Amino acid sequence: MVAEHENAVSKTQEPFRRLLRYLSWPLVFFLGLLGSSFAFASAHPMLAFAAVYAAAVFGLYVLERYIPYEKLWLQSDGETVNDIGHTLTTKGLLHLAGLIAVVFPMYAANILQPLAAFQFSIWPSAWPMPVQVALGVVIAEFGLYWSHRIAHERLFFWRFHALHHSVTRLWVINTGRFHVADSLFKVAMSQVPLYCLGAPLPVFWWLGAVSAFIGILTHCNVDMRTGLFDFVFSTPRLHRWHHSKDLREGNMNYGENVVVWDLLFGTYYNPDRPSSTDIGIKGEIAEGFLKQLAQPFTKEGVRQILGRTKRSS
Repeated sequence: MVAEHENAVSKTQEPFRRLLRYLSWPLVFFLGLLGSSFAFASAHPMLAFAAVYAAAVFGLYVLERYIPYEKLWLQSDGETVNDIGHTLTTKGLLHLAGLIAVVFPMYAANILQPLAAFQFSIWPSAWPMPVQVALGVVIAEFGLYWSHRIAHERLFFWRFHALHHSVTRLWVINTGRFHVADSLFKVAMSQVPLYCLGAPLPVFWWLGAVSAFIGILTHCNVDMRTGLFDFVFSTPRLHRWHHSKDLREGNMNYGENVVVWDLLFGTYYNPDRPSSTDIGIKGEIAEGFLKQLAQPFTKEGVRQILGRTKRSS
């Protein structure tokens, strides 16, 4: 009787689940940006934005349990503490217990942008802010695309980026699982051009907001149907292909926010079938947060990351 009741409840909820599969991506993304607009206009923009971001994370956490893409990914992989540690370290250096960690690039912009803007005035500041933000996202994405692609194609950089790809499940908490050296490389490649062009501070804030919400969406374990969004934004469907163990699939879809450069440089990959759940790397990542940070800096650590066996003496 209990099983029959559960089946009946499941059938009743299925239309709502189907609707959520189509609406969840635009709802989280565009409501997140709407919340960001109120946050940036408030007396404490960074703190308010952190609250909006935390709400989005919680919403995706709930959706992961209601409409998961892969049920096996709901099981613990023993890396949750490490994932949180890397998120806090790479994005915020433990600011306000981690909730404001995601806005660390915005804090950096508060300091660096005025210094650069004092010397350069190329940026089209008279354009409407949404157009400036779109331009900023595309310019920053060029640096993000190439820093990401280089991290896959050059072993020196892969030693740091492999940490992100070592996960065997995707879920909202391991969004920020990046080695700090990997993150610094991406920030330099993506934000320095904007500083040099004299982009105003709000552009950096909005770039941070777009990156924050796209980031949690691409890594969430939610069964989302993204349709035409796949040809503009980096979506969960596209990013799951990027995490595939099969390098013919994994070395594709380098875009972090938008896919314009993937489309132009021939690395866009979106076949008409469910995206991969066989994710991970060939090598091994050390156990423990501090060991994972140190691993890329030792010969033995690099050997482990690359999956190379010791040479016999």
